[in-house]
Amino acid sequence: MSHTHFPDFWPDCGAALAGRDDAGRPTFSAALMRIWWQRPEAAPVPESGPAERALHAALLDDPLRPVSDAELAAIGDADAIENYGWLLALRARLQASANLEAAYLELFRGEVDVPPVFVRQITQIILRVMLDGCDDAQRVRAAELFFRPQKASLQDGAVLLADAATVAMHESGGSYGDLGRLLAEARIRARRVELEVLEADNAQRYWQRSDRHDLVLNFSWGSAGQAAFCRLMEAWIARFFDIGVTVTPLAKIEEPNWAWHIGLDAQASAILNDLWRGASLEAERQRRILALFRMDVADASLLLPSVASRPIYLAAAMDEDGQLRIKPQNLLVNLPLARLA
Repeated sequence: MSHTHFPDFWPDCGAALAGRDDAGRPTFSAALMRIWWQRPEAAPVPESGPAERALHAALLDDPLRPVSDAELAAIGDADAIENYGWLLALRARLQASANLEAAYLELFRGEVDVPPVFVRQITQIILRVMLDGCDDAQRVRAAELFFRPQKASLQDGAVLLADAATVAMHESGGSYGDLGRLLAEARIRARRVELEVLEADNAQRYWQRSDRHDLVLNFSWGSAGQAAFCRLMEAWIARFFDIGVTVTPLAKIEEPNWAWHIGLDAQASAILNDLWRGASLEAERQRRILALFRMDVADASLLLPSVASRPIYLAAAMDEDGQLRIKPQNLLVNLPLARLA
């Protein structure tokens, strides 16, 4: 009997440490919490006192053990106490949730009280489980937009997205070791690094180096990368709400008084709000729009009456520094579902 082999990806994201519920959704676990106790936000530093070191060691031994106010106070360092408080609050929130997806949705129902680094890690774990068995490198690379900022490059009408942290590392000389650091300190620009664009003929390389985040996504109109991003958004909404939607790339929005829109990031939200109000965009802000989409919901009865049978428009836009910071929660909390009203 032959077994289909699906490629592995993001091996360091923590998904393997999470549990699974009966529906296959990732759940919180002691193993996952142990990794978080080892993060820089909680790990002792040289100046840490014996009380903090003892507490940290105890939490590594039993990541879910209760921590008393007295134990926190004994740490003595206000910053360390605050960091432990963040993590303990996150732990309590995740322990109280049925699974990580339910916890993720709950995060955005009020003021977000979890540090962004942990929101991004939870997002990545959810995506890793959701995409398990996916052999489309374009879609998995597109999923990185949900938890890693991208640096946009506009070249001859093409929109290319490179991982922002990877670009920053190359620009700082970090990828060239000691020589690169010397060049950076001397303010000599290291040679321009040409990152590879993900295409059909090099897709296998993605699986071998997915944690390096060094392949560029072609996000241009009509590209495989943009189509993969559409399929990802459809799957993300289906995962959380079990509803069918179709997302289609657009060259422009031709409907003057549209019923609903969702900005996929803070820049796009502001731009769409202004356009909906009838404001004209100066050329600089117009240039920041990287992609437009139309979303249609299969069952219009699930939508608010004012939106039923009408398309929902989506946009992605870069900021003044050329960065795209997708907020995948916007696709969920801003969807005009009647049951969410």
